[in-house]
Amino acid sequence: MERASASPREGRVRWPGLLLAAALVTCWSSPASAQITAEAVPPLVAEGESVLLVAHKLPETLQVIYWYRDRVTPEKEIGHLILSSNQTVDGAASTGRETLLTNGSLLLRNASQGDAGPYLINVILADFSTKQASVSFQVLPPLPTPTVTSNNSSPTEGEGPVVLTCEPETPNTTYLWRRNGEILSDGDRLQLSDNGTLTLLTVLRADMGSYECETRNPVSTRRSHPLFLNITYGPDAPLISPSDTHFPPGANLSLSCHAASNPPAQYSWLVNGTLQAHSQELLLPNITTEASGTYACLAHNAVTGLNRTAVRNVTVLEPVTWPSVEVANTTVKEMDSVLLTCLFSGSEVSIRWLFNGQSLRLTDRTTLSGNNSTLAIEPVWREDAGDYQCEASNPVSTRRSNPVRLAVIIDPTRGSSGLSGGAIAGIVVGAAAGVALVGALAYFLYFRKTGGGSDQRDPTEHKPSASRHNLGPSDSSPKKADDVTYSALDFSAQRLKEPTSASPSPSATEIIYSEVKKK
Repeated sequence: MERASASPREGRVRWPGLLLAAALVTCWSSPASAQITAEAVPPLVAEGESVLLVAHKLPETLQVIYWYRDRVTPEKEIGHLILSSNQTVDGAASTGRETLLTNGSLLLRNASQGDAGPYLINVILADFSTKQASVSFQVLPPLPTPTVTSNNSSPTEGEGPVVLTCEPETPNTTYLWRRNGEILSDGDRLQLSDNGTLTLLTVLRADMGSYECETRNPVSTRRSHPLFLNITYGPDAPLISPSDTHFPPGANLSLSCHAASNPPAQYSWLVNGTLQAHSQELLLPNITTEASGTYACLAHNAVTGLNRTAVRNVTVLEPVTWPSVEVANTTVKEMDSVLLTCLFSGSEVSIRWLFNGQSLRLTDRTTLSGNNSTLAIEPVWREDAGDYQCEASNPVSTRRSNPVRLAVIIDPTRGSSGLSGGAIAGIVVGAAAGVALVGALAYFLYFRKTGGGSDQRDPTEHKPSASRHNLGPSDSSPKKADDVTYSALDFSAQRLKEPTSASPSPSATEIIYSEVKKK
């Protein structure tokens, strides 16, 4: 038994922190009648570590403090402390690893599983009465580093069950499993047991990775080295790249094949059924139209024994020729029809028409036929005048013709498409009114000329005087000129607008003169 003032022996486990805890939790001011207690700090001790047995509620009239192992007998005494002289005395059960502190606590260093309680404290008071308390603790061994084993470390996808075991199995231990660093939990295909086994009922390729188990008890934690679970699968359906299926003559044909597989697949190429190469990539330089055909990629997994095939149809096409636009007449009258034809040569060609450099917008007057190679416009309107082009494309080329300019002769009988319906109607009504006015005037003049007006003179008629209207030679002249007679008609004129201040106010009646020559 060491005294509380003595220095700790060399090689002993550190315990100053436990001494400080004992000083903080021990109370010497408790009433003498209170029951003393004791506790272990910590209650669960790792093997080889220290534990402090702390006494609480010790009376002020203490004389001697005794500590025993198991029971209060001389042979089980660890030691005692005489407070009057601050002297500690080792007992028969002392192992040399115990220290009795001046506050009544007992420090045990380098604990082993055999040191587990109970421990008893017995105090003698000034009146020679005694008080007693007991305390126990548990010593747990440090966990060993676990190891992961498997009944099948390289299964094939779809197989199962695969069982992973965390060894060795230790009591009072919990187990935690990780895959690629992520904690696993129970699921439809995963089963975790309390004894450290992980069961994969049916393995998938997603289960491939590094597995670790972690063991825990109240005093230690240990993690295993990873076990890599290798899952074989595939090959899946191969993919051929690039996705192009058409190539021009003279190009370098480069195809690559890839299939998901573990281990990696082995590849072969067949062209039109003939083995071409044993490689993942196929390169054919400077191809001709004879390279057209069926290209098949075969992927093989030597472990699973599975084969998968992908097929690509390759066509080598000549570029389309430069197209041209043919039209019978580039100048047409409005309301006539016109037919434009795109001339080209090539295979798998599509045609697009352009008007003034933009894609032609079809209307109810435009019709495409002959795989869009013929454009018909019927009837032609003035807004159809402009430049027309056709664009010929196939999967390997695009060509655009030179523009052909279509001129449209405007039909004067067709109103401008820019006039509104009301404006056109106004023009028509105005023209009809003008025709009616001219007809009325002509009828009146004819009536006067035939004498129909000799008995019914118009009161507004003016008799011309010889001095004013006889401007030609006199009646006695040898070559008498034709007399000119003026007649006047009154028309009620509707005032269209208010007169300006600078213009004289027009009368309600305008006089229109007509000159009629006598025969």
